[in-house]
Parts: sequence; C-alpha cells; structure tokens
Amino acid sequence: MTTATIPLKSAAPRGRYRTALLSGRGLTGLALVGVVALAGLLAPLLTGTDPNAQSALALAGPGVDHPFGTDDLGRDLYSRVLHGIGTDLALIVTAVPIGALLGCSAALLAATSRWADLAVQRAFDLLLAFPGLILALAVTAVLGPGRWPVVIVIALAEIPGFGRQLRAGILVQREREYALAARVGGASRTRVLLRHVLPNAVDPLIVQTAVALSLGVFIEGAMSFLGLGVRPPEPTLGSILSQSVAYLATDPAFAAAPLAATTALVLGFTLIAEALNRGIRR
Repeated sequence: MTTATIPLKSAAPRGRYRTALLSGRGLTGLALVGVVALAGLLAPLLTGTDPNAQSALALAGPGVDHPFGTDDLGRDLYSRVLHGIGTDLALIVTAVPIGALLGCSAALLAATSRWADLAVQRAFDLLLAFPGLILALAVTAVLGPGRWPVVIVIALAEIPGFGRQLRAGILVQREREYALAARVGGASRTRVLLRHVLPNAVDPLIVQTAVALSLGVFIEGAMSFLGLGVRPPEPTLGSILSQSVAYLATDPAFAAAPLAATTALVLGFTLIAEALNRGIRR
C-alpha cells in the first residue's frame, strides 16, 4: 500500500466556523469587536484633535467640542480613547501571533521525541509559574516601559496556551485510525505529523486565538494601568483608566469611555471564542 491511497480524515469543515460566527453569540461578539476596532482604525479620520494636545479645559464634561469630555490635562478624551484603541489593537495583533507561533513550534518539537516533549512541558510550566504581574515587572526591569515590552509580555503569556492546545490535539490525533494507517503505509513520522495529524489538530487553536486576544486586552490594560506599558503621552485604554482613578468620585465620566471600550473588546472576543467552541464541538 502506498501513502497516496490512504484515506485521510478530513479536518473539521470550515463551514462550522461560518455557522458559529453567524450564531447569536458570534454575531454579538463580532459586532462589539467590529465597532470598537473600526473606531480605533479610523481614529485619525473620526477625530480632528491631537490626542496629546493640552488645553485649559481640564476635566470638562462631555459637550459638542469634546464628546467624552477632557482629562486632567485638558486633552480631548474622545480623541485619546479612539487613538488608545488603535494602540491597544496594534500591540495585541502583533503579540498574539508571535505567542501562537512560538507555542505551536514548541508543541511540534515536543512531538518529535519523548525527551523533547518533557523539555517543552517543563518550559511551559516555567512560564505558567510566573504570575503575569511578575513577568511584566521582570521584562520592564530589563527593557523599560514601552511598546515592545508589552508585546513581549503578551507573547510570553500566550505561549503555554497555544502550545498545550496543539500538543493535546497532536496526542489525540496521532492515535486515530487514519494516522496509524499512514504509518503502516510507510509514511515517515514527520510526514504523518505534518500531512495527516496537524491539519486535524488545529481547530482548538482557532478558539484559543479568540481567547488569547481577550487576554491580551487584559494584559496591556494592566501594564499600562501600573505604568509598565506604553510610554506617555501616547494614549492607551489602560493608561487613560489609570489617570481617571484619582477622579472617580468627582468626575466618573473620565473613566466611562475607556472602560466601555475595554469591556466591549473583552466581551466581544469572549463571545466569539464561545461561539467557535460550540461550533467546533458539534
């Protein structure tokens, strides 16, 4: 028997993703993420104000000139929130693919031998042993605050999630009949892994991506809130929230817009992940 005649187990139909995203949860999540992301991407067109321009109107309430009011330095919150969304999304969509690539590469390495598997598992355990705050402090202590430290922290935090998901999928799929038949047919271990097992083990990674994007929002917000993220005066949602804490009692509107944008992103990605998870499991 040649490997060309071995019937393959087809991967989960990609139509499941479409059906899942068109469900109530999926559409709600897409709507939330889409509206917020579009506002961030179009920030230069939707706002005619420099987000870092200061004025004498400190802590002004919402009005025609300043729809969300102004912050403690008189900067327009509408402009800062929209530009902050763009900054957050740029960091997250850079960091999550890096974490996914490193995690999946480690999982593929683990599938090559028993010793490699053991080493990769210990590396995942080591990353998970560091709380997110400690990891952020360690990275910023070496590199200082800025964009790239945020990207590095998010990527490192995502590695174990992607790696463990793919490793679990590989362990399950390589014991299935189609993988065993491929080995009996003379396919090499590498060919079985890449050609037969891997395409059928990636479905959980789609869900993990949505989860990782949600986690990335939290990490960036927490780092900026603690002053470990992007350097001021560049706006991020976390830094705006951090500035608003001192004025919650006297000016709660200061925190309303960045909090609403952060909540919409996290909730949107979470709903998308739930919808995809339900669709894949059907």
